[in-house]
Amino acid sequence: MKKYQLLGTMIGMLFWVLITSLGHTQDFSKVQIKTVKVKPGIHMLMGMGGNICVSSGIDGVFIIDDQYAPLTEKIKTAIADITPGPIRFVINTHWHADHTGGNENMGDAGAVIIAHENVRKRLSADQVLAVFNRTIPALSKKGLPVITFTRDIAFHLNGQRIDVFHIKHAHTDGDAVAYFTDANVIHTGDILFVGMYPFIDIEHGGSINGMIDATNRILGMIDDNTRIIPGHGVLTDKHGLISYRDMLTNIRDRIQSQINAGKTLEEIKFSQPTQAFDSEWGGGFIKPDIFVGIVYQSLIKEK
Repeated sequence: MKKYQLLGTMIGMLFWVLITSLGHTQDFSKVQIKTVKVKPGIHMLMGMGGNICVSSGIDGVFIIDDQYAPLTEKIKTAIADITPGPIRFVINTHWHADHTGGNENMGDAGAVIIAHENVRKRLSADQVLAVFNRTIPALSKKGLPVITFTRDIAFHLNGQRIDVFHIKHAHTDGDAVAYFTDANVIHTGDILFVGMYPFIDIEHGGSINGMIDATNRILGMIDDNTRIIPGHGVLTDKHGLISYRDMLTNIRDRIQSQINAGKTLEEIKFSQPTQAFDSEWGGGFIKPDIFVGIVYQSLIKEK
């Protein structure tokens, strides 16, 4: 019975990855790109998929993530409304297609794509989703990162220092966070989902403990004036990240204590360990039962 419970959990988890990776069920024609000013020369673009950070200034345009391929022209139009000129650099915060789907278009237009080494590895080979017997095709050469790093890298563009650093085994095994140290702005990628339970890609190196460790690392770097661009959701700040960290920690601890007591996944779900948080965090695409399964699977894997 336990085998089928775990299988159901993995199906729920992988369903979201399948949809966002393939993008076949999305109607991109109706998507509008919303521009949010974060600081002078730094904007956030919200559309469908991961939030994009745009840095503009005397050195040109530098972006973090690029959503889906069918949205590239809309994204370019939104950027052109901020500043003229081509996109020079693209950083991918991880490999999922709602953050890298525009890579081939951006690379074809001359942008230099940058990511952690594990992101290039994921994007350069077909990725198998075993439960669905589906394969996510590799990107062509023009969509692959041409500069990779394994730990930290710094950029000096548009009067800003941008420190990009790797977080191990959080959302995936290739997460990167970008910190504009002079402007005091940070883009977390999918380490942070605002107002919703996060997806954690356990199949590709993610873990609940890694997510919590990542939030604590970021909290140790920022202050009350930091503006935080999340992977998904609205612009937030240190207090928003603390609330998110506390939610993750509380739910992790509640599930871990029941695992230690020998409870099955079904028994843990029945106890509703997320109930106190569902009104604030349970309205996203990862529903409470699915999130319980993700956390359970992560903790079991790490035993």
